[in-house]
Amino acid sequence: MSKQKESNNSRKGGKIAIAICIVVIVALLGVVIYLLLGRKEEPVKRNVVVNKDNVEEVLEQLEDPVPPGSYEVKMNSTWNFASGDAPSDNAYVENVEANTNSVYFDVTRADTEETIFESPILPVGSYLDNITLDSNLPAGTYDCLVTYHLLDENDESISTVKLTLTINIGQ
Repeated sequence: MSKQKESNNSRKGGKIAIAICIVVIVALLGVVIYLLLGRKEEPVKRNVVVNKDNVEEVLEQLEDPVPPGSYEVKMNSTWNFASGDAPSDNAYVENVEANTNSVYFDVTRADTEETIFESPILPVGSYLDNITLDSNLPAGTYDCLVTYHLLDENDESISTVKLTLTINIGQ
């Protein structure tokens, strides 16, 4: 009888081990399936380049109220300069009262990616006019990009928005 007891105990131990293995495998499969199906891809947030074809659509998105971290743009899309070292007679950029963040912006030439103007920080409600470029450009028309940097309370850039700009020198 003792051999039969050992045999029964051995069978019971084997069955228990198999049951435990099955439970562990099912649990692991459950975790894997949960991780694969439960994981949702976060959409990549990208900035929008604003041009004359989509400006109305972008302006509609910027209607009141302006959410935190957003920026309502108020600027001329063409800047005219009598010469490369003269202040513009019409360049104007404003950080309107509806905005929630200070900003600064850089102007770069589209063809060379050369930065031709770096603004100071513009707190909400301030503006720049009579802008003089940092680079003395020869006469001509230049396609440029204005990159606005929205700042947090520590003046660290939290996001950017890019707009097209035409600069006319001596025309």
